Amino acid sequence: MSEIFTKKVWFSNVKNDLLAGAVVALALIPEAIAFSIIAGVDPQVGLYASFSIAIITAIIGGRPGMISAATGAMALLMTTLVRDHGLQYLLATTVLTGILQILWGWVKLGNQMRFVPRAVMVGFVNALAILIFQAQLPQFAGASWLVYGMVAAGLGIIYGLPRFTKVVPSPLVAIVVITAVSWAAGWQVHTVGDEGTLPTSLPMFLLPEVPFNFETLQIILPYALGLSLVGLVESFLTANVIDDLTDTSSNKNQEALAQGVANIVTGFFGGMAGCAMIGQSVINIRSGGRARLSTLSAGIFLFIFILVFGDWVARIPMAALVAVMIMVSISTFNWQSIHPRSFRKVPKNETTVMITTVLITVLTHNLAVGVIIGVAMSAIFFSRKIANLIFIDSFLDEAASKRIYSVNGQIFFVSVDSFLSSFDFREELAHVIVDLTHAHLWDQSAVDAVDKVVLRFRRRGVKVELVGLNEASATLLERLAIHDEPDALGKMASH
Repeated sequence: MSEIFTKKVWFSNVKNDLLAGAVVALALIPEAIAFSIIAGVDPQVGLYASFSIAIITAIIGGRPGMISAATGAMALLMTTLVRDHGLQYLLATTVLTGILQILWGWVKLGNQMRFVPRAVMVGFVNALAILIFQAQLPQFAGASWLVYGMVAAGLGIIYGLPRFTKVVPSPLVAIVVITAVSWAAGWQVHTVGDEGTLPTSLPMFLLPEVPFNFETLQIILPYALGLSLVGLVESFLTANVIDDLTDTSSNKNQEALAQGVANIVTGFFGGMAGCAMIGQSVINIRSGGRARLSTLSAGIFLFIFILVFGDWVARIPMAALVAVMIMVSISTFNWQSIHPRSFRKVPKNETTVMITTVLITVLTHNLAVGVIIGVAMSAIFFSRKIANLIFIDSFLDEAASKRIYSVNGQIFFVSVDSFLSSFDFREELAHVIVDLTHAHLWDQSAVDAVDKVVLRFRRRGVKVELVGLNEASATLLERLAIHDEPDALGKMASH
């Protein structure tokens, strides 16, 4: 915890952090408003959430430079709750979401991220890039050629300016230039102010006006459970992306605690639950932000822009922000993953997992669903691969009418068929030894397979001996095996 408050993680990159924070703050405004509309609440609910979550995670979060605020993935899970029960239940759910996230941090859920394969990570990133781009398309619906020209000009500045100077982040310059030209020319284009009314005061502490009883808990707990897990999955995966971009590491369990505290505070200050935002986080990193100051300044600038410069911010053309978000989409997408050379080099299983993760995430607009299915597919493919790595050699001692089967590999529910098919139960023998020195029994299916081997031989009058079991396999066999029990053959028939 002490490293959170060191000078290095706060003031090692002051100028770039402040400028990057300003860019992120401007991009947060329309997104927070849009996510509020998705959730079915007033725009100030999303803006209050973005303000408080960004500041709290900046101070106690586990990933410097990562931006957390109101997000679309979380907003999608709130729509039914808000429609059926209203804002106050949403605020109570937000508080409970934070409590659950603190619990997940306490049990170190972040450590489980090592089970997310790279193929799923790449699919997650590519899906997010597509979703970010898709989210900009409504701005082009019925738009004039002028809007397309402004977006193109913005992209030209974003990609062209760094060739000459990197003193000021090019996305910020693009926003300022496009806005200034639009004001000067008097162009009538869609602006930030058209997205919704900006708040005029800071959020105030309030208790959610809901009955504090078991019935309320029954309503909000399922939503809070989903929000807490989706929020942490998105935050952990975003942290991995930022780790890769900056060649640094993050503390995901600390981040889980920070997300929890942020959501609890947000719920008491009239905001909706939020989590890390990969789009804004990439904007921050691409704009030069690295330390905690960049995230803190984004939250502070957000409300300075709204409260002090609200009238000016409301006039920023959405086309300028769309250009920034398209840049984020392009830079977020892992283009190497769809290069023909990658398709030739990367195992087909991993390519399938990556593409499936992308498709499921894009079709459902739910990052957690895409990641869970991707991880499940990876586990299935891995299990099939491991199942094929079981080898059984045998040696026949004709004089003693004895055959020794030497088993090498992992015996579990996927590999039991290969294990059983390696034995010849019709062979005329007096004695069979199954040597499990180089094998391991993992589950009940493995024990059941051993039972079948032993009892099938015994049914034909063959003496069977199991040797070489390691301690864990022997313990599992002792607890679950039935081949040495009375009437074992009858039990196997009904097993």
